Amino acid sequence: MFEALTNRLSSVLDGLRGRGALTEADVDAALREVRLALIEADVSLSVIKDFLAKVREKAIGADVLRSVTPGQQIVKIVHDVLVETLGEENSSLSLDAVPPAVIMMIGLQGSGKTTTTAKIALRLTNRDKKKVLLASLDTRRPAAQEQLKVLGEQTGVATLPIMAGQAPADIARRALQAAKLSGYDVLILDTAGRLHIDEALMAEIAQIRDLSGPVETLLVADSLSGQDAINVAKTFKERIGITGIVLTRIDGDGRGGAALSMRAITGAPIKLLGTGEKIDALEDFHPRRIAGRILGQGDVVSLVEKAAETVDQEKAEAIAKRMAKGQFDLDDLAEQLRQMRRMGGMSGIMGMLPGIAKAKDQLANAGMDDNMLKRQEAIIQSMTKEERTNPDVLNGSRRKRIAKGSGVEVSDVNKLLKMHRTMADVMKKMGKGKGLMSALFGGRGPAMPAGGLPGLGGGGLGGAGGPLQLPPGMKLPPGFGGKR
Repeated sequence: MFEALTNRLSSVLDGLRGRGALTEADVDAALREVRLALIEADVSLSVIKDFLAKVREKAIGADVLRSVTPGQQIVKIVHDVLVETLGEENSSLSLDAVPPAVIMMIGLQGSGKTTTTAKIALRLTNRDKKKVLLASLDTRRPAAQEQLKVLGEQTGVATLPIMAGQAPADIARRALQAAKLSGYDVLILDTAGRLHIDEALMAEIAQIRDLSGPVETLLVADSLSGQDAINVAKTFKERIGITGIVLTRIDGDGRGGAALSMRAITGAPIKLLGTGEKIDALEDFHPRRIAGRILGQGDVVSLVEKAAETVDQEKAEAIAKRMAKGQFDLDDLAEQLRQMRRMGGMSGIMGMLPGIAKAKDQLANAGMDDNMLKRQEAIIQSMTKEERTNPDVLNGSRRKRIAKGSGVEVSDVNKLLKMHRTMADVMKKMGKGKGLMSALFGGRGPAMPAGGLPGLGGGGLGGAGGPLQLPPGMKLPPGFGGKR
């Protein structure tokens, strides 16, 4: 996410960090590079102009240029203006209404609206414990209503029964009545989209808005469409009124122009980010955390929150107890690899760790990527129960069989076994099977790969000297220890 912008801005700001003194000319030269970085990221020109003006105004002040660390001061200024541009504080979904609270989803065809509808429904059901009803009002796109029905079945969320021949407004009325009679907390209306904005689309959405009275009107926009997404958002804001924006395919957006421009252009907050194809790949939009990611400062708090949401606590505690006794077999390792994948895999975790994001390309070139996790899982799955429980029985012939069964080289099997032995030995000596979160934060947390990420050695991501240090002022959620 935002890799190109992160790399470009980081290179510019790194050049300032090491400078003992700065002149106004130095600041202007750096801002020219920042301007080019924002243009390449497809940020709106008006937003770029305002952004640079705010940074320059704060950066050329005497207190900055004469400070002990002027480069660090300017990095902070860029961070603060980024946060201001993105929207200051995060804005969550508002469901403050007499049930059922209506959420209306709008957007163009192909933006991921129906899938996002199901993602939000699953999130409200699992995290917020809401009783949700889904209703598709898209009578134009072939099988659109059937698609939402299937997604509802997959997520366990109720959908309004399909009745052929009904107009969108009639479906909305029926959905409202059904939601009220059955005691649903939330009703999500998935409206029809078009390939482009036209009067028929606007009239239909306005009619549905007027009769349903939504508490949230969410525009779903494809971040990969760049300036076009910004123009679409501006039009919907003016014609229909939107309370928030959901940016989809953000995991494939290396530029970030839509995210940086959307709030400034429309005035509507970005509320959610679609971070992948999986039905649970949805994140809250936190401006400060996103600004930190863009500047390569990581996002440790989001990493911890994701761990708390995705890790099976019972399995984690069971593995931790086994580790404390020196009992860490290959089944335990496989479970930890699966936990890492649920957290977003190697790339997802790396992007949230301070200072590590810059090394992502080098790690990928060295084979330290999500494919490595899949290969390691495949190797373990090619073993018998006895071999997973007691790796010492794995002689040369068995290793050849496992390599052939998992489609890898014998050397890959050997590397996995060496990594497992190192992790088991470290945990046995420590007598504390706390997993990755302890390696990172030095405290209690969900058990994940002990001694650091698989394949990166036993020193953890904090290096051989100890756990990763949190940035000054950053605190972790309750229940997670760590040095602050």
